[in-house]
Amino acid sequence: MGTNLIPPGDGGDHIQPVDLKAALEERYLAYALSTIMHRALPDVRDGLKPVHRRIIHAMSEMGIRPNSAFKKCARIVGDVIGKFHPHGDQSVYDALVRLAQDFSQRYPIVDGQGNFGNIDGDSAAAYRYTEARMTDVAALLLEGIDQDAVDFRPTYNEEDDEPVVMPGAFPNLLANGSSGIAVGMATSIPPHNAHELCDAALYLIKNPGASVEELLADPANPQKGGIEGPDFPTGGIIVESRESMLETYRTGRGGFRVRAKWETEDLGRGGYQIIITQIPFQVQKSRLIEKIAELLIARRLPLLEDIRDESAEDVRVVLVPKSRTVDPTILMESLFKLTELESRIPLNMNVLSMGKVPRVMALNEVLTEWLDHRKDVLVRRSSFRLAAIDRRLEILGGLLIAYLNLDEVIRIIREEDEPKPVMVAKWDLSDVQAEAILNMRLRNLRKLEEFEIRKEHDALSAEKAEIEALLASTEKLWQTVAWEIGEVKKKYAKATELGRRRTLFSNAPQADIEAIQQAMIEKEPITVVISEKGWIRALKGHISDTSSLTFKEGDCLRVAFPAQTTDKILLVTTGGKVYTLGGDKLPGGRGHGEPLRIIVDMENDQDVLTAFVHDPARKLLLASTAGNGFIVQEGEMVANTRKGKQIMNVGMPDETKLVVTVTGDHIAVVGENRKMVVFPLAQIPEMSRGKGVRLQRYKDGGISDVKCFAIADGLTWEDSAGRTFTKSKDELVEWLADRATAGRTVPKGFPRSGKFAG
Repeated sequence: MGTNLIPPGDGGDHIQPVDLKAALEERYLAYALSTIMHRALPDVRDGLKPVHRRIIHAMSEMGIRPNSAFKKCARIVGDVIGKFHPHGDQSVYDALVRLAQDFSQRYPIVDGQGNFGNIDGDSAAAYRYTEARMTDVAALLLEGIDQDAVDFRPTYNEEDDEPVVMPGAFPNLLANGSSGIAVGMATSIPPHNAHELCDAALYLIKNPGASVEELLADPANPQKGGIEGPDFPTGGIIVESRESMLETYRTGRGGFRVRAKWETEDLGRGGYQIIITQIPFQVQKSRLIEKIAELLIARRLPLLEDIRDESAEDVRVVLVPKSRTVDPTILMESLFKLTELESRIPLNMNVLSMGKVPRVMALNEVLTEWLDHRKDVLVRRSSFRLAAIDRRLEILGGLLIAYLNLDEVIRIIREEDEPKPVMVAKWDLSDVQAEAILNMRLRNLRKLEEFEIRKEHDALSAEKAEIEALLASTEKLWQTVAWEIGEVKKKYAKATELGRRRTLFSNAPQADIEAIQQAMIEKEPITVVISEKGWIRALKGHISDTSSLTFKEGDCLRVAFPAQTTDKILLVTTGGKVYTLGGDKLPGGRGHGEPLRIIVDMENDQDVLTAFVHDPARKLLLASTAGNGFIVQEGEMVANTRKGKQIMNVGMPDETKLVVTVTGDHIAVVGENRKMVVFPLAQIPEMSRGKGVRLQRYKDGGISDVKCFAIADGLTWEDSAGRTFTKSKDELVEWLADRATAGRTVPKGFPRSGKFAG
């Protein structure tokens, strides 16, 4: 009878109250632990996650070795999900495909036959079409699995057993890398070169406490060996400093900047094109080309004319520059900034230590734990072999007794009803020895067989002594581990096709940042227009006649000037602040533009004083209403944020009033009181920020205008009628004085406006 599902008839509902918070915490913790332990994080010892381990184990159980025939992936996936991994077939097949992709795995673990996807991001064929077998790397990971090298545990349905970890004769965690997202933690380990890993491991065996720095290769001493840095299956060039890589490996957290490998191809007559032959790891080529094409259409790459994909088996992406005068380095730098031709590969060495504890480990800790595991595997395999030798020696001992007393043995077997106990009693045999004698074939009774047995007995006794000596000496154990690692190193040496280093190192060229910024903007002429009320717009082309410009009611033109989209526009306010705007980022010429206060953080009590195209070679004189001023290098005025940069310190009611280009060697200052003073420019200090010094003294009123000029050429001005007046050096004598003096009344013919230009 099945269990009674009818509730008891006492009318009670038998509901147990449960604290929701506690129940959720318990269940979520169980889920989180399961994700961390059995799905997302690799084991530090074999570098595998459970799904990969189960795929390799299932292939091993099916007898699919590197030298055997290929088998359908459908059979492998079926076995994996049927026996070991109770999850979806697609997830298992995706994992299997990834293990076979030579652009995803530095040392593929599965040898695939058929369509296993490509670097363009196309997916593999369905598992009913593709076939697979192990590679030599997988065979190395399994080496010794049938010799009690690792623990086994029951599978999910307890019908079979599966290995808890692989023996891992190959440094798989670092060689192939790994990435995964668990709950509250993630892992990301880039691939490395097996030859270098073996070098570092051998060094670590000789110097057990070695630091990360010692394990890294030294560019100044190429003979030393060790890990140079990641080695991606897709190649590329790492542009990361040694100090940064050292810190990354020391902490187990960081990243590596990887760039595409490119070269210029000469087309003759001064023309060239750029060929990209390697792209960064895990970047889909087709998506990358699409992105560059989108940027081209959006006119974000003014130096680039066209992009073509001419790849076959190898990568060959052709970039055609706009003209032969384009600097290829600047073109590539602008592409590196905007596209995935440069990408940052993160390193987060979060792995399961001892197969149980998730933690972020440093490079030396990861290698040490792998070496300890190799030593444990060696001890377990040796003990397993020792037990097998002991069993065989026991049998051989029994067989030798039988040969020495052959006639007696034959007699007992022929005459006794129960020969076994008689033999055991007569020669003090064990049960196993007696069974072996009874199971012996007649053809083995030749005289030669006794010689063979003695020979085997001696050989096994010698091997037993060797293994016992090995197990008794830690030094010998490490020597053996080192020998095994040396064999792996030979197999995957840099001299082999699979083992050669693919990713190279370089310093990013120190290209001019300004030039790169310019290279990302299409150069077009514009006219920048700013109104009295602070509205800004950029009209296409250079407009000389500004009288046709329209403004909002009550508004009029403050300043208009020609520029290019690649220019920086500097805006100076009455509060002494300078803002920087990109010519390409200004609102268009349709309508009245946008208020400046939306674009930059301008204080309400400040107005735009002037705006102009930035020229870093220039010097400017800033003067305030009260008559203070100083000279500033224009390069110092550029501000990179919306907040702008305070250049002139002024407090109400004083304001910044004049911005004049510095030329010549003297300066003329006119006050609102129509007095003028002329003095050498050398008397005004050059500062990057400040209040400035007094230019002219006033009883009341303030400054009206200033002009820089060369005294040898004299001082010129224009009156309201457009006539030009010039005062020579000798004629200016009565106005020549020191800075901060009151000056003399302006000369005859000076404009009524108090300005040097009408």
